[in-house]
Amino acid sequence: MARQLTDDEFTELVHAVWPGLYRTAYLMLGEHQLAEDLVQTTLAKTYASWRRVKDPAAAPAYARVVLANTAASWFRKRGWRNEHPTEILPELTSETDPSMRPAVVDALRQLPPRQRAVVVLRYYDDLGVREVAQALGISEGTVKSQTFDALARLRTLLGDAVVPADLGSAS
Repeated sequence: MARQLTDDEFTELVHAVWPGLYRTAYLMLGEHQLAEDLVQTTLAKTYASWRRVKDPAAAPAYARVVLANTAASWFRKRGWRNEHPTEILPELTSETDPSMRPAVVDALRQLPPRQRAVVVLRYYDDLGVREVAQALGISEGTVKSQTFDALARLRTLLGDAVVPADLGSAS
């Protein structure tokens, strides 16, 4: 009979997965505070199901799926699509330095939430099409079309040097 995992094991999980979950959340949401909220919500949901987790090795992947599902549910909320006020308007420039990470993060912010989630899960978390579809609760075809559209938009924003034309062409 499989044993139940302990609270101490959950604490170890939190310390191990927090940085990766936070980076993924930040890339999906584009804001530090929202990323922290998403990770906190994810870990709370993971803890609520903790007694059902039987394999400690599967726990980090489970937490990542919870994060993706929670983000997807946030994206479906009506208020999510509203504009977010900012004190400083971003500069519109076609000359972004592709070697600078902030340019990529800024470009990700310009994608619709689902496209951003698909790109982050596919290329940052290195998940396959099937895994992304399962994590977000969408079809594999939707993952492919959202990836195609997102990469086309990123190419427009960042240039072919940063997002090569052959990236995303093979499924």
